[in-house]
Amino acid sequence: MSKKFAFLFPGQGAQYPGMGKDFYDQFPIARQTFEEADEFLSRPFSKLVFEGPSDELTLTKNSQIAIYIASIAALRVVQQQFPDLKPSVCAGLSLGEYTALTAAGKIAFTDCLDLVRTRAEAMHMACEETKGSMQVVLGMAEEAVETVIRALNPPHPVWVANLNCPGQVVIAGSVEALVIAGAALKEKGAKRVLPLEVSGAFHSGLMRSAQEKLAAKIATVPFQESPIEIVMNVPGDIVASAQQMRQVLIDQVASPVRWEKGIRKMMESKIDIYVEMGPGKTLSGMNKRIGVAEPTYSIEKTADLQELNKLMESYATVES
Repeated sequence: MSKKFAFLFPGQGAQYPGMGKDFYDQFPIARQTFEEADEFLSRPFSKLVFEGPSDELTLTKNSQIAIYIASIAALRVVQQQFPDLKPSVCAGLSLGEYTALTAAGKIAFTDCLDLVRTRAEAMHMACEETKGSMQVVLGMAEEAVETVIRALNPPHPVWVANLNCPGQVVIAGSVEALVIAGAALKEKGAKRVLPLEVSGAFHSGLMRSAQEKLAAKIATVPFQESPIEIVMNVPGDIVASAQQMRQVLIDQVASPVRWEKGIRKMMESKIDIYVEMGPGKTLSGMNKRIGVAEPTYSIEKTADLQELNKLMESYATVES
């Protein structure tokens, strides 16, 4: 097929009880994915994914694992139902980067599940050590935000954490530092500074203890060669070597996510269709705000497969 596809995968925050259940009920390959994960984790984890409770599922140590499994289940259904639909490139937002590496054939499912479990537990512990959070700054350029928070550092440590789409800069830090930063940013021209419902200061210096734990695990995980490219968060660019992929995964825990830059890299490479897989439709919304002209299909529920089926049928008709 001559069309170029990009597969995109969501990050933490997209979770909700019941995600992936319709795939589980309707497709044996999705059921096998959840069962394989339950067996590997040695607990009925799918019960938590499907039934909640929501507050337990939302815990960092659980939500990252849950989103990874649900996203892989959706991916496997898409791969089985549409064998001609092969990505040229994969990318994922924060945690979603791990799903992208599996989708691109760089890390096997259970190897990556083990890695995600280590990351989730390490980041959960880092959140317990220092009470931190995140805020989205609206209507202010990255450079202006950087200037303001640099003046606060130290004694009030705050970092730029996410650059997801135009006009939005996410910052992270201790709860006390964010109060001070929010006031300073508004004074310097930010339209709004809004708190995010997260349990920690992700992609900031407060995650360094998690970074160290993850680094030891990443060193042991086997990477494989594959022809599918991967655009990664820290450089916002294609990363080719396994050695660099390992380093970027370690860096990502305490570094800004440059999602917009990564999407613009895909736009430069003339992607024709973007397919978001997993819970939520956040990445489709970001594509619109970034100005992606090509269509983005979001595969969150089994009903979403119908649109993809129409698309593939239209390509088959044209090519015949």
